[in-house]
Amino acid sequence: MKKIKKEEVTTLLENLVSIPSPYFEENEIMEYVNQWFEDRNIHSFIHTYHESKVTGFHGKNVIAQMKGKKPGPKILLNGHLDTVQPTHGWSKNPYGERVENLLYGIGALDMKSGCAAIMMAMEAFQKNVKEFKGEVLATFVSVEEGPYGMGTNALIEDGYMEDIDISIITEPSAGFTEKSYPNLCLGARGGYGLSVEFYGKSAHGANPHMGISALKDAAKFILECDHISYTNDEKLGTGDLCIIGMESNGGACSVPDFAKVNIFWHIVRGENEETIIHELEKAIKRANIKSNYKIIFRDAPSEESKGFQAYTVREDNSFVQSFMESVETICGEKPSISYFQSIGDFNYLGTRLETPALIFGANGKNYHSPDEFVDLETVYKTTKTLYQFLVDTLVEE
Repeated sequence: MKKIKKEEVTTLLENLVSIPSPYFEENEIMEYVNQWFEDRNIHSFIHTYHESKVTGFHGKNVIAQMKGKKPGPKILLNGHLDTVQPTHGWSKNPYGERVENLLYGIGALDMKSGCAAIMMAMEAFQKNVKEFKGEVLATFVSVEEGPYGMGTNALIEDGYMEDIDISIITEPSAGFTEKSYPNLCLGARGGYGLSVEFYGKSAHGANPHMGISALKDAAKFILECDHISYTNDEKLGTGDLCIIGMESNGGACSVPDFAKVNIFWHIVRGENEETIIHELEKAIKRANIKSNYKIIFRDAPSEESKGFQAYTVREDNSFVQSFMESVETICGEKPSISYFQSIGDFNYLGTRLETPALIFGANGKNYHSPDEFVDLETVYKTTKTLYQFLVDTLVEE
């Protein structure tokens, strides 16, 4: 009987964190994870893709599979192995430093912790369970932190995620929601990246009244964005607009005839490109600008990856109830229920696969920031919970 040991989970996580893997630079860690599965006689392979439309990037994902002898549920376990780019300000080793029950490092929380939990749960299941029904499909993807969720998007479009019955994404739900562990997220807001371009009329800086400043009109528009009307969702709350950048240049001494405002807009259910355009045009009208304008949604690898759609999962869903029971078995208490406020691969899985997508993972702090850390006890419990759920769902008594 293979027991899941906390030190073994921790060692694997330390190994993953020690390998730098910012998005677009994941080759080394993909090779490591694929070899890890091969060494344990768990079927795995590297899936390659080429995003040719926008970035030109050649990427890799790792796929691991365990198939039972009888028909049954097909469970998807999903995690991303890429991280954000390294940041300044670290006081700990950004590639792994253990302090008592905490592990510091880039991606230690977000989300190599979840990937380690999936890997160790699968190893235990493979060693302990000789006969089971259904299938376990684990995907370890690239460029989740980068644009478009490219790794998971490629797996969906290449047909690897067909007939999934439930997805479990081991993003650090407790760490992100700042709720005590265990916490289960049953949905998430969605979002779109877009820009609004303004076209004015150039004039000499000595006679600005003779021109139309696209920059000033863009500034007026930005101020009106504070008065956007958002839809209220009973589970997800409201959406939100974030101004993430602005571009304009009048040269040495000219009225700027062009300006661009870059936006990321989080949405809830019922909101989409049309509702976003409607609210932006209302803001532009309130701003009483003189420039012409154009609203442009960012280009994407495909139509379905243009935006992240919001979704929720019903708490009374049978898979949700079963997973919550597995959490209670391991943690001694039911998980609190939350809804993710930002976007991720779970949006694709929860909407494009049209099956429940649960977000469950470790606790910690400082994701996307210096001195990111994860609570190792919660990584251990996440591992055991995943294993328990696989046994509860796929093993017949």
